[in-house]
Order: sequence, then structure tokens, then C-alpha cells
Amino acid sequence: MVNHLTVTKARANLGSIIRRGPVKDEYFVLEKNGTPITGMMDADELEDYLDIHDPKTIRDIEASRRDFKAGRFRTLDSFITELKSKRSKKGK
Repeated sequence: MVNHLTVTKARANLGSIIRRGPVKDEYFVLEKNGTPITGMMDADELEDYLDIHDPKTIRDIEASRRDFKAGRFRTLDSFITELKSKRSKKGK
């Protein structure tokens, strides 16, 4: 849910806004004279947003897609089997 607030109202209710954001998936757009100037969201969600816009992350995802299309992948079951096999070899 996106809430639009004036900066003055946001300042007066900052504690409440901070508590509501991560709990209820709410976003806040702060406005000055009716013009949006900034937004607020949960910090974890912000980190995810920044990650998906990071050029290195974008390159990694594109490389992964190319690998998948070329058949260079393994199923979850085979990956788990491989991990278990490596773990048992380390224990010997």
C-alpha cells in the first residue's frame, strides 16, 4: 500500500511510520507542496531493489540465463546429492 504524506505530517508521525513499514509492507511517499520528493520502504526491500539494479548482478543473471538455455544446469536433487557426497568424503 502506498501512502502519500506531507513532510510535516511525516515528521510528526515518524515513529509510527517506521513501525508500520516493515510490518505491513507499506510504502510512504513524502510530498512538499504536493510534489513527491522522497519515498520510504523497508530496508531489506530497499537492499533487494538496489541489488537488482546493480550492473554486476544484472550480468550474473544474464550469464545464468545463457547457461540454462545452453543446458548447463543441474536439478536440485542432483545438487543435493553432490553436496551430500562431498560432505561424506570430507568426513572420512
